[in-house]
Amino acid sequence: MIVKYLTRREVRDVERAKRSTRKKKANQLPIALLLLVVIVAVGFYLSNFSPSNPSFWFFGILLGLTLRASRFCFTASMRDPVLTGGTNLTKAVIVAIALATVGFAAIQYKASVTGQPIPGNISPVGVHIAIGAFMFGIGMVIAGGCASGTLMRVGEGFSMQWLSLVFFIVGSVWGARDFNYWKPTFIDGSVKIFLPDVLGWFPALVVQFGLLMGLFILADWFSNRKSLEK
Repeated sequence: MIVKYLTRREVRDVERAKRSTRKKKANQLPIALLLLVVIVAVGFYLSNFSPSNPSFWFFGILLGLTLRASRFCFTASMRDPVLTGGTNLTKAVIVAIALATVGFAAIQYKASVTGQPIPGNISPVGVHIAIGAFMFGIGMVIAGGCASGTLMRVGEGFSMQWLSLVFFIVGSVWGARDFNYWKPTFIDGSVKIFLPDVLGWFPALVVQFGLLMGLFILADWFSNRKSLEK
């Protein structure tokens, strides 16, 4: 077998030819500036209806940018460990829940010690939760995203997510229409569990953070084991 070694000049010529065939990226700065102007203009327009609307608008924009940059998706956090063995998004969801727990626990504890109603929705636990979670989980995997992931990909222009969003709305409207049947039949008779009422505030937080830490360690171990098997 004859091996031909290229000279430095030939190597430079090959690299130059590759660079010349690459498609030049379009300058997106004018589009970004135009989009920024539109966002600011919409914010000013929304302020005519309510002073708080611009803040909701800009926080929504920032949340969308964060979701897109991080590729954050609850579906991927449950799907990726099974399909690819990756658990980065799984651990990110666990950390997000832990941070949310700190904030919500502080708000609820303050309301409790001052004798005010506990804010937040304490949902009844029953078979309807298991059935709904199972059905929604299947739908998320088929659609390729949860609610946040679907909205993010709609903004990116994925046609599949446009279809998912349409049926997401159809299902939500249908569920709201029949909610007066489901609520007294399945939900009202279920038990409402608020851990601080059952265990006390400190033990409830210990249990909550202990479970989250255990899940984080399990996810990290699972990812490391999958990487060693490859």
